[in-house]
Amino acid sequence: MARSWERMVQRNSQQVNKKRKKEGKDSIHRSSQAGQTDVYRGRNIVFPVLLAGLGALYWMIGQFDTSSGSPNSLVMNWVGVVLYFALAAMMFFRRPYLKVERARVSTFKFNRQKFLDAADIEKIIVSRKSVSIKPKAKRGHWIFSRLINRYDTVAMGERMDQFAKLNKIPLENE
Repeated sequence: MARSWERMVQRNSQQVNKKRKKEGKDSIHRSSQAGQTDVYRGRNIVFPVLLAGLGALYWMIGQFDTSSGSPNSLVMNWVGVVLYFALAAMMFFRRPYLKVERARVSTFKFNRQKFLDAADIEKIIVSRKSVSIKPKAKRGHWIFSRLINRYDTVAMGERMDQFAKLNKIPLENE
């Protein structure tokens, strides 16, 4: 009877969490930890500008190239130009972030969410222009830069200082 009761409670809590998510509220189990999560959002500017520039370049090449007068090549040129601008818009409006919780950090890299527990962090490097997190494994550094992604690195540095003290992680200030 106890296992069936647990399954029923789990099913009901999943349904309630789905409803609360649609309403924009936290889940019922995360509401007690709401004060422990900080999210720092940036704005990706460099890569979308590069993509828009490539789209404009291909548009200009398509306008001045009259050697292939077939309508199929003109349509494909316009499709390529529109896709470059759409990709630039998608990259601009999807904002990168760093979420700092009590014992882990997370971010959105390579089209999926990545987590890094505090035990897996070798050191944190904080400077005026960037915050870098170095994992213990042979994974790449997580670099959050003011120049590239427009993060508020001063506020991130203060929060990462608290995170490092709480989880006993070495912190370097540059």
